[in-house]
Amino acid sequence: MRSWLTSVSCCLRLAVISLLLLAFQTNAEVSVKPVQLYKDGIPGAIVSDNPGVIHRESPGDKFVAAVSKPSLTAYLPEQQHALSPAVIICPGGGYFGLSTIKEGEDVARRFASNGIAAFVLHYRMPKPSTMEVTYEGPLQDVQQALFTVREQAESFSVDPDNIGVMGFSAGGHLAASAATQFAKPVLKQHINSVKPAFQILIYPVISMTAALTHEGSRNLLIGEPADTPEYTGLITRFSNELNVTADSPPAYLVHATDDTVVIVENALHYFDALRTKDVSVQMLIVPDGGHGFGMRHRVDWFANVIDWVKYLSNK
Repeated sequence: MRSWLTSVSCCLRLAVISLLLLAFQTNAEVSVKPVQLYKDGIPGAIVSDNPGVIHRESPGDKFVAAVSKPSLTAYLPEQQHALSPAVIICPGGGYFGLSTIKEGEDVARRFASNGIAAFVLHYRMPKPSTMEVTYEGPLQDVQQALFTVREQAESFSVDPDNIGVMGFSAGGHLAASAATQFAKPVLKQHINSVKPAFQILIYPVISMTAALTHEGSRNLLIGEPADTPEYTGLITRFSNELNVTADSPPAYLVHATDDTVVIVENALHYFDALRTKDVSVQMLIVPDGGHGFGMRHRVDWFANVIDWVKYLSNK
């Protein structure tokens, strides 16, 4: 009995130490500053006056909906002795809203505390009342974020050739779209300037096909299913597994096998597409955790992501 209690006590101490280390990492000195995303209005916008409304709050998270005014916030390491890699973070929320803390701010702070600059993007929700082309609004925003950070890389002490994208759930779909559609950007001024250096996709929506997709995300982004050539074209365009090329950036994927919201086959199909094109890809499939766990998982997958980003930077 005593040895069993000693073992349990040891495990509890280790768990507490791990939580304290995570808290220390995410609360290390980080410089936070807003970044102007669009200088002269938002091309294609009809209404762009709403930074979002709080749809719901829970301990450690805030879900913001109805974003029509996009924003970009920088989280920068306080002490930098060399140009750092950078990552644009796209929180998830089914293209209805954004999980702004557990898939945004917390992630950015941990990146910055480990010497990697991070930028949280609150992209616009695709609504016909706020933008001319709903399915292009979010993609335009993430491409503008890549363009902006690259253009101002010197002021952020960021390596302009090492700026990647990261996304969770529907934000993962957006990040993957940025990684597969950079050659034909939404705005002409972004040609040859918005290719991500890498992509990090956490329980991502990858496909718009009926067998794989998250219906809510699909319906909000490209509309309800329709038997038309135009809709078929949108399915193909926004099914990222169908648009991988040999020029696609390296990828890191995380998904849980018991995810019933966005099925793990999304990640598996994307992994296969990347391998087929000889694109470097690393994947972690965990047996549990469901959907939307952020960094709050028994497996510290984020530590591996940090190592992976630094490995790419030193290649």
